[in-house]
Amino acid sequence: MSNPDQIQRIMFDELDIRGVVSGLKKTCSDCFENHDYPSVIKQVLGEMLAAVSLLSSNLKFEGRLILQAQGQGNVRLLMAETNQHRDVRAIARLEGEVPDNATLTELLPKGQVVLTIEPENGQRYQGVVPLGGENLAKCLESYFVSSEQLPTYVQLASDGETAAGLMLQVLPAEGSGQDDWERISLLASTLKSDELLELDNETLLYRLFHEETCRLYEPDSVQFTCTCSRERSLASLKLVGKDDLFELLKEEGMIDVNCQFCNRHYRFDQTDVEALFSTSGVADHTQNIH
Repeated sequence: MSNPDQIQRIMFDELDIRGVVSGLKKTCSDCFENHDYPSVIKQVLGEMLAAVSLLSSNLKFEGRLILQAQGQGNVRLLMAETNQHRDVRAIARLEGEVPDNATLTELLPKGQVVLTIEPENGQRYQGVVPLGGENLAKCLESYFVSSEQLPTYVQLASDGETAAGLMLQVLPAEGSGQDDWERISLLASTLKSDELLELDNETLLYRLFHEETCRLYEPDSVQFTCTCSRERSLASLKLVGKDDLFELLKEEGMIDVNCQFCNRHYRFDQTDVEALFSTSGVADHTQNIH
């Protein structure tokens, strides 16, 4: 992968079609560094990280975009999220053994994919599609067709160490050129997963669309960033309640807070908790309290 950890938009000068391609290498490594996930979970989370990086190209506001896959098996939740700065992070919640080489539907039986958009100012939006597609890419295509009426092609690839994605869409409010869309999406479908992971973006674009007039915009960087901090972790304890916290301190002597995303650990004593309830705090819902 010659263009890791970035997204690049694709513009077709003569067609009502837009695209974006992403590559993630260090980002995947940073996301998984402190987690002992099975290889199949790293592979799926890699695809989800690639997916949110692609979807971030449509964010026109300050806020978060969250992609979740939920099921009723041992894999309870897979989640990746991004913001307007293309800071990404991901987690998995597992219970028990996870079969090697399982498909997404096998990992998440009776599952669903949930896409949540949370503007810092504005109304929260959530879309849900059943986990009926053969893979995450097909689920996302179904989401755009059903909820936004936008013909969309998505391809995601991950080997658990790196991840990449390609997304093509008909431009909103245009809708012309069905033949163009069928041609472009058919060309895109010839791309193999290893090519998506290994080719640089210029080569990939030429490989697929050398007979079209298209170009790449300047890249935007993507990076793993966790928003946890000692202050946020302490503030999250307010959700537990003052009496329960002091009872926990009486039993354990200290309170441990673990961030699920980066696995950082924060420890708090009675002085910290007393200070918490003498000032206001902002809750963060990404910590486990022990």
